[in-house]
Amino acid sequence: MSGLGRSLALGASAVLLVAAAAPAAVADQRDPGCGDDGRSVRYLVVFDQGTAEDVAAGQVAAACGATSVYYPEIGVGVVRSADPGFAAKFGPDRAFSAQQVRRGGAAVRAELPDAAGVSGEDRTGEQWNLAAIDAGPRAGSPDVVVGVLDSGIDPSQPDLAKAVDAEDSAGCLTGVSDRSPAAWQPTTSAHGTHVAGIIAAADDGKGITGVAPGVRVASVKVLNDRGYVDPEAAVCGLMWAAERHLRVVNASFAVDPWGVSCSQRRGFAVVREAIARAVQYSTAQGTLTVTAATNEAADLTPVRPDAAPSGCEELPAGLRDAVTVSAVGRDEVKAGYSSYGLGVVDLAAPGGTHGDCVLSTVPGGYAPMCGTSMAAPHVAGVAALVASAHPGFGPRQLSAALYRGARPLACPDDYDLTGDGHQDAFCTGYTGYNGFYGHGMVDAAGALSAQ
Repeated sequence: MSGLGRSLALGASAVLLVAAAAPAAVADQRDPGCGDDGRSVRYLVVFDQGTAEDVAAGQVAAACGATSVYYPEIGVGVVRSADPGFAAKFGPDRAFSAQQVRRGGAAVRAELPDAAGVSGEDRTGEQWNLAAIDAGPRAGSPDVVVGVLDSGIDPSQPDLAKAVDAEDSAGCLTGVSDRSPAAWQPTTSAHGTHVAGIIAAADDGKGITGVAPGVRVASVKVLNDRGYVDPEAAVCGLMWAAERHLRVVNASFAVDPWGVSCSQRRGFAVVREAIARAVQYSTAQGTLTVTAATNEAADLTPVRPDAAPSGCEELPAGLRDAVTVSAVGRDEVKAGYSSYGLGVVDLAAPGGTHGDCVLSTVPGGYAPMCGTSMAAPHVAGVAALVASAHPGFGPRQLSAALYRGARPLACPDDYDLTGDGHQDAFCTGYTGYNGFYGHGMVDAAGALSAQ
């Protein structure tokens, strides 16, 4: 993603998500010896699956915390505590605070890029990315809503004004959903508006056109003004999508408050368990999750088919239930920044390369951006087209159509991008399925005709 650093910036019936403080009767059980350092800290906490709400609240209160929200469907909660010993009391293998990990760090703001204003000019001739995936003049159904888990979507952008679904939009920065427009609209970042335009910008002869014009997009804000997606925000966004029965979500971010890649990260197991449960649950509720492979140029290949390598796993990109997308340039070669990995990457899509990025909507106009963040919404858009054509398709059927319809890309014979005589990455696999491109380049025509 351009300009957001480490953030890439990554079934049964409907449920009512519980978003209430712990009952007073439970709060009274707090240990009078609870500490208070004057700073309330937010934690993501994990319980045994099936733990009842009152039991969960009691465990939190006994450890000197107060429950902000509990998702009984997956046994995950968000808690606040001013006691610096909360995690030790609750169980360090069951609680994680992104705020504590980043404590004292400098803010990393995602500034708005320079944008060409809205002039009414038709700029679709600059969208090489649409031709690359055979998007063509196709339209999706307004009955299909794509959740854009990102930094917010600007509803005043002309190409998106009719596409933004305010009823299905929410802010999730605190881990608790907030439906007020101020909670889900963008502030310092153009990222979510850019992603939304790739998916659903109107085909009206002005500005740009999305992969699936006609579908609607829900703004689910998970990326904060410091450029981070905290794990509780990601869980909230995924659970919101499940509750609202969104057909597809696009997750162009990585949950990485540690700010490091492919190394030991304290609390990673807690974060992974919570997000994996949320993705699994949202899939069971009928939502397909499309994720970006990240821009770390990292080899994410698991050491075993059922395990991540030692510390080198990105979330949610590394999860089995997600459709993970790598980025290619106009030449259909993996972009140097794009992470990759056999068994992790499922599809490839246009993400652009330096000087030749993907043009899309931003607040106030249009701008090019590069990244796997731009690649993923191409896949989400194609999935939305398939969902429009096949209203009965669930996540498994949608992903199967994407894979069967993809255009295979072989591993490059030579991947020396710098010309120094050394390979910059190693592609493993075969033409039909490999670590650089998965099943191949996403293809709208192919996915719609896949049987």
